[in-house]
Amino acid sequence: MTKLRRKIYMVAGYNTISMGTGRKEFNPKKERPGLEEYIREAGQAVLKQIGGAKNVDEGVIGNFIASRFNRQANMAGFIPYIDEGLRYIPCTRVEGACGTGALALAAGIKSILAETAEVVLVLGVEVQNTVKAIYGADILAAAGWAKERKTGHAYFFPGKFSDRSKAYAERFDREKTRAAMAKWFTNAIENARLCPTAQEFHNTTKDLQACGLVTPNPKGFVDSLNVFDCSKVSDGASSIAIVSEEGLRRCGIDKKDAVEVMGFGMAEDDITKPPTDPTVLSTTKVAVKKAFESAGVTKDQIGTVECHDCFTIAGVMATEAIGFAEHGKGIDFVLEGNTSRTGMVPFNTTGGLIGWGHPTGATGVHQAVTIWEQLTGKAGDAQITMKPERPYGLTINMGGDDKTLVSIVYKKAE
Repeated sequence: MTKLRRKIYMVAGYNTISMGTGRKEFNPKKERPGLEEYIREAGQAVLKQIGGAKNVDEGVIGNFIASRFNRQANMAGFIPYIDEGLRYIPCTRVEGACGTGALALAAGIKSILAETAEVVLVLGVEVQNTVKAIYGADILAAAGWAKERKTGHAYFFPGKFSDRSKAYAERFDREKTRAAMAKWFTNAIENARLCPTAQEFHNTTKDLQACGLVTPNPKGFVDSLNVFDCSKVSDGASSIAIVSEEGLRRCGIDKKDAVEVMGFGMAEDDITKPPTDPTVLSTTKVAVKKAFESAGVTKDQIGTVECHDCFTIAGVMATEAIGFAEHGKGIDFVLEGNTSRTGMVPFNTTGGLIGWGHPTGATGVHQAVTIWEQLTGKAGDAQITMKPERPYGLTINMGGDDKTLVSIVYKKAE
């Protein structure tokens, strides 16, 4: 992966509330906002920050599977719904399961690189609380290979990552693995409590570690995960503008309010094949390596990470895929506090998928918004202090069982 041929920036990020169980205002029996309301809220918030729709050249929307959850396709058609001024601009919908949001970002980045646009409005959205959990699990199973669904667990993806958790614990240390996963959950909820849009913002549980240590119940769920190990069923949208230097000028945005995209990496694996080693996120590893090479940085320069912790074990294993810990040592890295908000490299500072929520098509965009907030000092109570020797942010968005990966490196614009 070569260095980017143009300077690319992200500005004006916005997240709606991640709605679902855990939020005080959530009631499954009452009518809630639909896709179009979330799209309009997130899109209009960005337009307000960049001087209006007149400044936008292209639109990209990421959505995984509204055709099943909401009986709605042709999602690009909702971009003009945001604002009359977006009517007739070129718009694209992208999909890559839970990695959809970052694919939308990559599409926007490539438009800037191709000089077909100077300002791209990028959104991600998903509304999933339209069916019962067991039916939702079947819909989300479309992120895997369809032929496996007949032999897989009823909760398909929890089953997949339960298998990874079981293999990891058996190969390394069962007690430490469970403790590290509980620690990951604890950090996620503590961070979410600092972010008003997070799904777990209202969580008041006193002993989070005890929740994380609950013994999995294979009769009621899966073998090696408890419900606290799992990301949320969420409704929400996130949006951000990707711009060139000309785009910054057009939108009247100072560089102090922007982050620069230093490099990105993309990788895809065969959806029909199981992982070669279930204790390794091999595609994540490749994507991060490509992103580091593109940006010209090393892991030792990364100051904060937004990783795809669809399940706590995925977060633990991501520390190894990035290179912060050796294979099998991610549990120690987490237990030593390195990923906490006061640790060596804070992970998922607004809660990640476990704490903030996981509206699948929006997750990759939410990660970028969080990094933008942190690097520009706009994260409010969730703000961390970036170390001068570690000025870069990293995002990792995963689709399926480590199949569709996009990783991006960012730095505060200068």
